[in-house]
Amino acid sequence: MHTSKRVSLAHLAILILLFNANLAWAIELTGNVGAEFQHFYKSPVRSDQKSNNVSVSAEAELYYPFPDSKDSITFTPFARIDQNDSERSHVDIRELKYHTVHANWELRVGIDSVFWGVTETSHLVNIINQIDMVESSSGEDLLGQPMVLLTLVRDWGYVDMFLLPGFRERTFPGRDGRPGSRVLVDNENAVYESGAEEKHIDFAMRWSHTIGPWDLGVAHFYGTSREPRFDPLVSKVNPYGETVLIPIYDIINQTSVDIQATFESWLLKLEAISRSGQGDPFFAAVSGFEYTFPDIASLGVDVGIISEYLYDERDFQPMNNDLALGVRLSLNDMQSTELVAAIIQDVENRSRSFYLEASRRMGDSYKVSIEMRGVGNVAPNDPLSEIEADALIMIELGRYF
Repeated sequence: MHTSKRVSLAHLAILILLFNANLAWAIELTGNVGAEFQHFYKSPVRSDQKSNNVSVSAEAELYYPFPDSKDSITFTPFARIDQNDSERSHVDIRELKYHTVHANWELRVGIDSVFWGVTETSHLVNIINQIDMVESSSGEDLLGQPMVLLTLVRDWGYVDMFLLPGFRERTFPGRDGRPGSRVLVDNENAVYESGAEEKHIDFAMRWSHTIGPWDLGVAHFYGTSREPRFDPLVSKVNPYGETVLIPIYDIINQTSVDIQATFESWLLKLEAISRSGQGDPFFAAVSGFEYTFPDIASLGVDVGIISEYLYDERDFQPMNNDLALGVRLSLNDMQSTELVAAIIQDVENRSRSFYLEASRRMGDSYKVSIEMRGVGNVAPNDPLSEIEADALIMIELGRYF
């Protein structure tokens, strides 16, 4: 179901309300438009895939605070038009929510994005929103999720209670899309464990608190797994004679813990999950540290060293026994120049992946971003071999308003 391409009557009603002549004067508008260029510097898997790709995107946020109250409405639409991949040309509502704030509780109703997690190289505990894989293979871009979120504010911490009435299928690149994998995914014929399919109502609860230098989070999720499972026996052959896998969405229980401790220049981090319902129960964790050298040589430059260990009991995960080493650079200049880069090395078969992300403002309204991703020394049986051909460099220029 292509939920990202549909706008319900309820969405339109709220949009009309936002643009009502009596309210328009109070709406705060921010956003950005961008042009992106991707270059893939290895030969593609399929002959009709291109080495270069151009796309344009736009995102806006309309924020309306109700007069004399702590209530507000936020609407954040997003759209991208891609040169080569029709699946990547998409529209989504990242946010369309009503938010009310009170002394000891908050309520959000509508479509929203929620991020959990503290580690750099993997976000195991982040499970509320579906990943937008056609937007980026980093896993950090999220589709808007319908929800009712009640937050209780207490001296002993925050309690977030989620009612999630609609499921979003993970997006995957089309046949012409890159980055993609050697095996194509059929987005149209997903298989669900629940008879309610994408209408299954999911639930989640999270407790978070800060105790001295420790930021703690404990959560439990019950519902349709955001991460689909693939079974070679559940597949079909497309008109090109290629095997196409069918995503399988199981009902799962997942309990998670995320911890971050701050001791002067040290950040200690842990994310861990235990999941059942998706085959055999399994445990996975990411742990490590980040140490920052502030104001190097009195130049105002901060350099952070990142080290993490990634473990997953599942055999066919791309990062199930890996070490990561990275660096974070912040120039603390007027242009907000930042860079983060990391190499992730498999302990057993020596396969590795790497990424670099950098950004810099240009004047008051423009920002240029550079991203590089790739893999190397990949063992034939490593899941990273699926994306070995799609090493890329991406440059994006965005204008913010």
